[in-house]
Amino acid sequence: MDSIISDSYAVHFNEKAFQALNSHLAQKKYSIVFILVDENTHELCLPNFMAEISGEYQFEIIEIESGEVNKNIETCIGVWEALSELGADRKSVMINLGGGVLTDMGGFIASTFKRGIDFINVPTTLLSMVDASVGGKTGIDLGSLKNQIGVINQPVMVLVVPDFLDTLDNRQVRSGFAEMLKHGLIQDTAYWEALKDAESLEDMKNYILTSIQIKNKVVLQDPTEQHIRKILNYGHTLGHAIESYFLENESKEMLLHGEAIAIGMILEAYLSNKLLGLTNESLEDIKTTFLNRYDKVEFLNDDIDNILKLMKYDKKNSHGKVNFVLLKSIGEPEFDVEIPVDLFSEAFAYYKV
Repeated sequence: MDSIISDSYAVHFNEKAFQALNSHLAQKKYSIVFILVDENTHELCLPNFMAEISGEYQFEIIEIESGEVNKNIETCIGVWEALSELGADRKSVMINLGGGVLTDMGGFIASTFKRGIDFINVPTTLLSMVDASVGGKTGIDLGSLKNQIGVINQPVMVLVVPDFLDTLDNRQVRSGFAEMLKHGLIQDTAYWEALKDAESLEDMKNYILTSIQIKNKVVLQDPTEQHIRKILNYGHTLGHAIESYFLENESKEMLLHGEAIAIGMILEAYLSNKLLGLTNESLEDIKTTFLNRYDKVEFLNDDIDNILKLMKYDKKNSHGKVNFVLLKSIGEPEFDVEIPVDLFSEAFAYYKV
């Protein structure tokens, strides 16, 4: 695969990824190379990653606990303290080896430590490869509220090695695939149709490059999310609120990011049908496609009320208004759409049927 050139860095694939990394490390001569891992990537990915590095460098491994529940300032403080104790300086580099939680948080930690050190992202999940690999968004959650604290700062490079996906369970793979389906819905009808036939992980691997290219094309037009980049949040306004609610509610089983935004995309397709004329056929296509892959989740009336309250914290909001990305048709989004309040209960009722 050819490398993808983004805003100020490149996304490299497979053998080219390690060639680029080794060349960069040899050129920069960092004082210390820190590798941030969680308990899963430490065991399953780090040995293979280290085997591909040539040259003698001082390495330090920092391990954090996996999961969205640990994407918080307390984890950051622990890593900042570890960096200080291990002698990190502004000529150090941090390599983030993990999924979206780890690369988001690792990028934020590196961007703020001593006012910024270099970082390299090595995404190891399907979600992080097709979503977190491009765009420079770094950050952490504020309590259960997703990604409220952070900065947009670009990595030195991103290395995509699809073989790391072989370490994932099916649920994690499905979570990442939801973002790929989103790319089809917001930009490319033919891609949406092709993805519907992808059944195995090997099928999905064949489309990773296309998804990254779609996201990169959008990000290059609007790096700081002032206008068109907002379309990447289709399904996320309600999806993030659902994810946050299930994260903070101990009586609920936590939803993975892709599982929550799959629900969000069905709900927001219904809103698109009512407000922007998305056809009934497309609406049913979207609902059927997601429910064929993701279990239906039960929502009580109290759940819905609490989810709607959480939407006021969405990052796209301005001047007290909740702004949505909706679809005029598959492949044709519109952003900054305000929603009449009564339509939300209708959307959840449609999801439940």
